[in-house]
Amino acid sequence: MDYQPLEQRYDNMNYRRCGKSGIKLPEISLGLWHNFGSYDVFENFRKIIWRAFDSGITHFDLANNYGPVPGSAEENFGSILKKDFNNLRDEMIISTKAGWEMWPGPYGNFGSRKYLLASLEQSLKRMNVEYVDIFYSHRPDPETPLEETMGALAQAVHQGKALYVGISSYPADLTRKASQILKEMNVKCLIHQPKYSMFNRWVEAGNGRDQSLLDVLEESGIGCIPFSPLEQGLLTDKYLKGIPAGSRASNPNGFLKIEDVTEQRVSKAKKLNEIAINRNQSLAQMAIAWLLKDSRITSVLVGVSSVAQLDDNLKTLKNLVFTDDELTQIEAILK
Repeated sequence: MDYQPLEQRYDNMNYRRCGKSGIKLPEISLGLWHNFGSYDVFENFRKIIWRAFDSGITHFDLANNYGPVPGSAEENFGSILKKDFNNLRDEMIISTKAGWEMWPGPYGNFGSRKYLLASLEQSLKRMNVEYVDIFYSHRPDPETPLEETMGALAQAVHQGKALYVGISSYPADLTRKASQILKEMNVKCLIHQPKYSMFNRWVEAGNGRDQSLLDVLEESGIGCIPFSPLEQGLLTDKYLKGIPAGSRASNPNGFLKIEDVTEQRVSKAKKLNEIAINRNQSLAQMAIAWLLKDSRITSVLVGVSSVAQLDDNLKTLKNLVFTDDELTQIEAILK
C-alpha cells in the first residue's frame, strides 16, 4: 500500500516554540525507543508513523541504540523514509542520540568526540539521510571533559550533519555549563530531553543555591521534551488491577520491573485515575496533559505499539486545562 499524506495534517496539532529558537515542535512527538526494532512487525510501525504524520506529528525521535537490536530502529525508520516520505523530509524533525553503549571496546560508549561523531556517521547511513535536525548527547560522561563532548556536538553542526544539538538527562548545573560552552562555539543548545512524569519529578527540584533544571532551561532559552511521561505504563490503567500477562513488567527483559509496580504507586495511580475519569480522560491522557500544562515544556515524547494507542494519546490534546482544585488534588496524591 502506498502512503498519501492527509492534506489537513496540520489542522489539529498545536506547535510550541522550542526555547528561544526558530523551531516549533508538536505538543506530542513520537519516540521510537520501543516497538520499532528488528523484532517488531515492520508494517505495524510503518502505519504508526503514517498516522503520526497525518495527525500533525512532525518530530520523530531516535537514538543509535534503539531497537532491539541496537541500530534497527534507525534502519527501519530509514526504510520508511525512503518508501513513504521521500519528498517530505523538509516537513520533518528527525533527532538521534549517542551516549549509551553501542559497540564493544573503549570507543563505543559515553561522550568522547570519537564516539559521538562516529556514531552520528553511522546513524546517517542507517537512516539514509544527509543530516539530522537534532543530535543529542544522550547522557553525561563523568570522565570526559564537558568541553570535548560539547565540542563534538558543535562540530556536527559546523559540518552540516546536524542542524541543532541537544542534551539528555543532564542535571541542572551541567546543563548550564554545557549551554555556555556551546554558546562560546557559536552553537545554541536547542533542547533538553529529561525523564519526567508525575512519578519522577527530579527536573522540578532545586535547592537554596541551585536552580531546578526547568528554571535553568527557561533562563537559558532551551526547550524541554520529557520522555517516559507514563513511567513505562505505571501511569496508565494497565496496572490498576495487578500485573497483566504480556505487559512490560511481566517481561524479564523489559525496562519496567515487577518490583517497580509497588503498592504505593498503584494506590496513587488509582486515585489519579479517579480524577482523570472526572475529566473525561484516561489516566495516560491526564498524565501527558499534566506535563503540557507547564509552558516550559515544548513537547512530550510518547512511545506506542499500535495506531490505536497513538490515537488515544493524541486525544490528550482535547483537554489540557486543569482547574485549581484538580491540581491541588493531584499534588496531594503525588506528595
